[in-house]
Amino acid sequence: MLQQKGSLLLSLSLLSFAILTACGSPATPPAPKWTVENPNASTGAQASAQKPSSAAKPDSGSSLDALQSGKPAAAGPLKDIYFAFDRYDLSPEARATLKANAEWLKTNPAARAQIEGHCDERGTNEYNMALGAKRAQAAMDYLTTLGIAKDRLSTISYGEEVPVCKEQTEECWTKNRRDRFVVTPGRPTT
Repeated sequence: MLQQKGSLLLSLSLLSFAILTACGSPATPPAPKWTVENPNASTGAQASAQKPSSAAKPDSGSSLDALQSGKPAAAGPLKDIYFAFDRYDLSPEARATLKANAEWLKTNPAARAQIEGHCDERGTNEYNMALGAKRAQAAMDYLTTLGIAKDRLSTISYGEEVPVCKEQTEECWTKNRRDRFVVTPGRPTT
């Protein structure tokens, strides 16, 4: 059964990669080479148009941006949630944190949030990309049940590619199994 799940995940990953490759690649592809995103996530062209100036919101930036600049990701107003090994279900602590995040989003209706799914280094790259996507999706689904409009949320998976801790210890791996919430500017009203 586990082998069938692994084969299915590998097949889905290869199919996703083939579809993404067929669509063409951006002029300057970001590292990691590919991510798993939901339909609501912005594309590179849209993201650059929506990206605030560094003076406007210095504390909001993706983990990937921080990794590329060689600096740790800045903390924002929304708190991270953490997961058990090889799991994407929400613990009571994660639900409590998501409730607090939802309250902040409700009091800041112009803000949007991108939910980054992260994993520890154990497992294949493909498996961790899929697990990171499931973790981000679980948080997004719960936030929508708390009254946050789905169009204000997006997800992205970085798998194991953007760790906050690089030691090979359980304490370190626990820190890497997370969803990080990045506040992004709201869509302009017309």
